[in-house]
Amino acid sequence: HADDVIFVPKTPAFLQAVLAIVPLQLLAYRIARLRGLNVDQPRNLAKTVTVE
Repeated sequence: HADDVIFVPKTPAFLQAVLAIVPLQLLAYRIARLRGLNVDQPRNLAKTVTVE
């Protein structure tokens, strides 16, 4: 069983993914901060993003 639950409001199926994005991004941010990771410099970013 989970200690915490993130509730996403009941919505039409085509909106569910969009509404779930923000809480999941906040969860990922908080986990990264708790682990002491620098959220502004994620690993392997250079492999996926090219700045010209």
